Amino acid sequence: MSLNFFNPIDETVFGVSVLLPKQVLGKKIKAHTKSQGFPDLKNVSIAIFGVNENRNGFFASTSYEINEFRRNLYQLYPGNWAIEIADLGDLPIGETPEDSYFAIKEACLELQQMSIIPIIIGGTQDLTIAAYQVFQQNKKLVNMVSIDSRFDFSQDEELISGKSYMSKIIMDSPSYLMNYTNIGYQSYLIAQEELDLMEKLFFDSIRLGTVLDNSQITEPIFREADIASFDMKCLRSSADGTYLNGSPNGIDSRTICALARYAGISDRLSLAGFFDLPNNTLFHKLFAQIIWYFIEGVNCRFGEYPVNTNNNFKRYTVQMSDREMIFHQSEKSGRWWLEIENENYLDNKSKSNTLLSCTHKDYLDACNDVLPDRWWKATKRV
Repeated sequence: MSLNFFNPIDETVFGVSVLLPKQVLGKKIKAHTKSQGFPDLKNVSIAIFGVNENRNGFFASTSYEINEFRRNLYQLYPGNWAIEIADLGDLPIGETPEDSYFAIKEACLELQQMSIIPIIIGGTQDLTIAAYQVFQQNKKLVNMVSIDSRFDFSQDEELISGKSYMSKIIMDSPSYLMNYTNIGYQSYLIAQEELDLMEKLFFDSIRLGTVLDNSQITEPIFREADIASFDMKCLRSSADGTYLNGSPNGIDSRTICALARYAGISDRLSLAGFFDLPNNTLFHKLFAQIIWYFIEGVNCRFGEYPVNTNNNFKRYTVQMSDREMIFHQSEKSGRWWLEIENENYLDNKSKSNTLLSCTHKDYLDACNDVLPDRWWKATKRV
């Protein structure tokens, strides 16, 4: 059993929470400790584990003090949550980075088989490769969202690192990557060749300024995602408390919590990773709140994936100048989807409709004869 490899949590982490009221997370999370052993994962919805694999990181990186994060998380009060959470401890790093990828993949595979969402904490963002391999092994097409100031491509397609792990994923054969979306990229950190590649592959991206102006536009993107990969170097330096890992421009603390909640609320998302974590007191507090919002999102899921438009959905037909578009709105959540016609070119008689998550604005744009950009890229990918 791959989950037996986890090292237990240092029990001194629970020292402060012992003095706190019984309602705090530290007294509700099923934790893997030496005295209590590995927790019973029955009815668990989310499993947190740490890993400090950073040997393939592009930037010099120190191991993240995950126990400091735990001390802050365990002191928070849960919401009115109906889900159970487990903290599995820390996964020891392998003899090589590839060994660590394998261990992460196997652990996540086993957790997903139990319908548990793994949250990977620590290490560098190249560990997203291990998350992708979970779906690759299951031969399942995957949509991946990266919250990052860069696209993480490389001219050297064989190089695996925190900066260029995406090159490995894109070039891997057979490829199971259906779509990649970057949220929060900063144009001055992106080469024109990378922008051209994003366009060529019909991938989606949202600039930092657009995200800061209206974080709600990211919700449909997370709704389509299987994996969410957070590179915490995306934070503005005032948010992560240090200029060493942060940037003068970046995502602020309020927005990153909103993005974590949108990721959690996605009925489709089944794996999340938070990487390149800075070590300082302010960030440990912020990161505990980020994970809190992710858990809050999972608890608030609507159960609308896969979408069944026969129940509690309104159907809207929009006649544009050159085409007809069909939208669906959930009466339960108020969220929107639009139809994409998918033709099987090997059999012209076979047609099916794929639903793409969208916003109310996309519907209004269609009413004004403006074709949604996400619809166009999605049809090209199909």
